[in-house]
Amino acid sequence: MSRTVLQRFPAGGPRGSWPAEEFASARRDEGLPAEVVMDLESDAFLVVVRQRTPETAAAGRTRGMVVMI
Repeated sequence: MSRTVLQRFPAGGPRGSWPAEEFASARRDEGLPAEVVMDLESDAFLVVVRQRTPETAAAGRTRGMVVMI
């Protein structure tokens, strides 16, 4: 399974502001299974969508996820 990054948001946003969560929520309202993950190397929040690769879909596995940046 892999993940596709839809959008990046800096971790140092204004206090009380959650732009990554708001963006992910809007994508979920559109039917995409978007989630927010933290990229520690770039100090950013990423909104990602999991995608099954043919190998993991056939095997039914959920391990081996890769973040595509």
